[in-house]
Amino acid sequence: MSENTTPSVLVISAHAADFVWRAGGAIALSAQRGSAVHVVCLSFGERGESQGLWKQEGMTLDRVKQTRREQASAAAEVLGASIEFLDLGDYPLRVDEAAQDRIVAVMRERQPEVLLTHVANDPYNRDHNLAHETTLLTRMVAQAHGHDRSTTPLGAPQVLKFEPHQPEVCGFTPDLLLDITPVFDVKVKAMQSMSGAQGHLVQYYTDLGIRRGVQAVRNGAPKTVTHAEAYQRTFPTVGEELR
Repeated sequence: MSENTTPSVLVISAHAADFVWRAGGAIALSAQRGSAVHVVCLSFGERGESQGLWKQEGMTLDRVKQTRREQASAAAEVLGASIEFLDLGDYPLRVDEAAQDRIVAVMRERQPEVLLTHVANDPYNRDHNLAHETTLLTRMVAQAHGHDRSTTPLGAPQVLKFEPHQPEVCGFTPDLLLDITPVFDVKVKAMQSMSGAQGHLVQYYTDLGIRRGVQAVRNGAPKTVTHAEAYQRTFPTVGEELR
């Protein structure tokens, strides 16, 4: 692991706002502690996740994409992350071989110690499932010593699945409640950057942060914890103590 207090992070986000709602606190917390955080947006969410923009008179697909790019870039800047967009389309998302190669190259270049992405099975949004599978597939390829000998193979980064919109139907059982109290105001500011397209979600994820904060205290966190984000690990953790 790096010398920073938090590991370097790579986020694979199906749509341009997913990383803000679901992992904005983790991103801001990592960035404030000095770790590198990079976000890869597979699509802009231009068709299925830009309701507010499509209600505007004369809206076009290109304008929606440009607005979503600007909003997501602004949100990433607030959170302290770098960002790139692959523009693969949405509803449905389609990840081609060239996109897979790009993600593998990003993993090998940045050597993240943690990957954040979606759950494996979201029955409401199959784009999220593909983002999850793409993360695992590209992680596997990036680890291969025989792949592109001019670059360094990836190690074994943990894949943390962030909380879906309706966890109870997605098989999401959190095993990490991350205290984001110190950066929650930053997350709110980032969420507000996306409000033009999905403004209704700002309050939803504000409330969710409070509920998860209450649960964190019930699970042993100090009473000073007021906001949290929930995550589920994909791989076993390794340690020297039973805890």
